[in-house]
Amino acid sequence: MALAKHTVLIDDERVVVNRFDFGPGDETGHHVHSMAYVIVPLTNGRLRIEDDAAGEIFADLEQGIPYSRPEGVSHNVFNDTDAPLSFLEVEMKP
Repeated sequence: MALAKHTVLIDDERVVVNRFDFGPGDETGHHVHSMAYVIVPLTNGRLRIEDDAAGEIFADLEQGIPYSRPEGVSHNVFNDTDAPLSFLEVEMKP
């Protein structure tokens, strides 16, 4: 599978703002979050998540409706649709 396009939009003393753009079936690659973060969907869509703690889970995204996750999340994230999908990830620095 192809990797989602990852763009760093802001990296300052307070936050890191990343944009992820997925084609159908694209993935982030396995990673561990060193900071708590907020996801802000830019499109509607569905994620398939291979989470090291929870196993395989699915998340339905609604454009503009954010959700947060704690530091330490370890997972790989896939676009589970046949349409492009995008979101912002805002990581909060300690």
